[in-house]
Amino acid sequence: MAKKFPIHPANPERICWGCDQFCATDAMACANERSPHPAELFGEDWLAWGDQQMAPVDTPQAPVTPSITTSGK
Repeated sequence: MAKKFPIHPANPERICWGCDQFCATDAMACANERSPHPAELFGEDWLAWGDQQMAPVDTPQAPVTPSITTSGK
């Protein structure tokens, strides 16, 4: 059974977040490089950030109308 993924860990820089083993940075079992926690990459609001960026697939998108600019010649 996989461990529960912490939303806001106290010291995310001390752990590799690449798999469900959560190894210490000085004793990694599965990789050669430490995988950062999403909070380190995207900030403390990383969980809400992903929801804002993704729109449902079945939501119709409004067509983009190109703006026409004319020069004043």
